[in-house]
Amino acid sequence: MIRPYRPSDSETVLTLWLDASIQAHDFVPKAFWQEQLPAMREHYLPQAETLVLEENGQTLGFLSLHEQRLAALFVSPDAQGRGIGRQLLDEAKRRRDSLELSVYCANTRAVAFYKANGFVTVAEAHDPHTGQAELTMRWSRE
Repeated sequence: MIRPYRPSDSETVLTLWLDASIQAHDFVPKAFWQEQLPAMREHYLPQAETLVLEENGQTLGFLSLHEQRLAALFVSPDAQGRGIGRQLLDEAKRRRDSLELSVYCANTRAVAFYKANGFVTVAEAHDPHTGQAELTMRWSRE
């Protein structure tokens, strides 16, 4: 079931975000992600439209939208490969006519996932915080 994020989801979502970020971005030092937790807690989650996917009372993934931006889409490492990311992305597409996101080039699994789901690369730059190359990708219903 996909439902709106509640403040009581905060610690579960943050733990999922940290675990999935460390796994998916093993090319970025683990400490970087740990240092981002306060900003996620205090700024990013409260400012975004966040949805969580639950099964049997367990949060398996979440997405955050900010206007037309897919700011986050994360699936618990233990639940990956079960179509949860696709379910979340489909929900984001139902809610927006177009989406834009940033993804690290080195996160080849995510890049392939977004391409397979209709996103196209529109720009490439370097993340000033990590020095990693990242793509800006866009999807449009049209």
